[in-house]
Amino acid sequence: MLVYVKLLLTAIFWGGTFIAARVVSQELAPFNAALLRFVVASVFLVGMTRYFEGRLPVLKKHQFIPVVLLGLTGVAGYNFFFFSGLRTVEAGRAAIIVATNPVFIALLAACLFREKLAIPRCVGILLCVTGAIVVISRGDPLAMLRGAVAGGEVYIFGCVVMWVAYSLIGKLIMKDMSPMGAVTYSCLIGTVCLILPALGEGIVANLARCTLHGWFGVLYLGFFGSALGFLWYYQGINRIGASRAAVFINFVPISAIIIAYIVLKEPVDMSLFVGAMLVVSGAYLTNKT
Repeated sequence: MLVYVKLLLTAIFWGGTFIAARVVSQELAPFNAALLRFVVASVFLVGMTRYFEGRLPVLKKHQFIPVVLLGLTGVAGYNFFFFSGLRTVEAGRAAIIVATNPVFIALLAACLFREKLAIPRCVGILLCVTGAIVVISRGDPLAMLRGAVAGGEVYIFGCVVMWVAYSLIGKLIMKDMSPMGAVTYSCLIGTVCLILPALGEGIVANLARCTLHGWFGVLYLGFFGSALGFLWYYQGINRIGASRAAVFINFVPISAIIIAYIVLKEPVDMSLFVGAMLVVSGAYLTNKT
């Protein structure tokens, strides 16, 4: 029972990252926010890895480049797009767009690793894509053909691209490295990669302007949204298997919409509601084994 509670809380934590990032992105430039998030996350992850696994695994030669790519895609790249998009896109809407990840992972896994696309997965992909179009176009799909899609949505879709790359690279490296070790190394390397861009954005001056809400958002993103979330998710995978644990990820966009409505007073219009139902249903079918 405890593992299910942890997985549900993880989904809520990850839903909350969209709200926290929406707050932080109004106060800090994208690379500044990303660096601070993963400085916090790296400290906790290194401690957790040492506690649960004894020490960080020693990287082998063939693991070095994949781990660097994990840091560049899932940490540096993803979070640049994440914070850039959330400057203008509502948290709930962003969460629905990001929830289409399983579709593109499934499609590329089918192409690269010859994984089968059964009929339920194909239906799930169709539902997810339809839902994403409804959300991105705000209920007017023809607007996409007219080029009337805001730049913020494009940034959020960049998150999807980065996470798909991160997931597929991780699929290769985790053949001979623990998930906890891979996540910790990717966070450490991603943090290093973020230092120069953050300095270029004037991180020292920006820190002086950051409010208490902004600092709370950074700590939430680093601890609950990254370190603790990943730890509990991988514990869930170890206890009940990847396919059953993945079901809980479908609660992420729903929790994001609810929390955004309560905390940020974001409206839930029909395009968001319909898109959410389509994407969550599609993601469930796509993830189902």
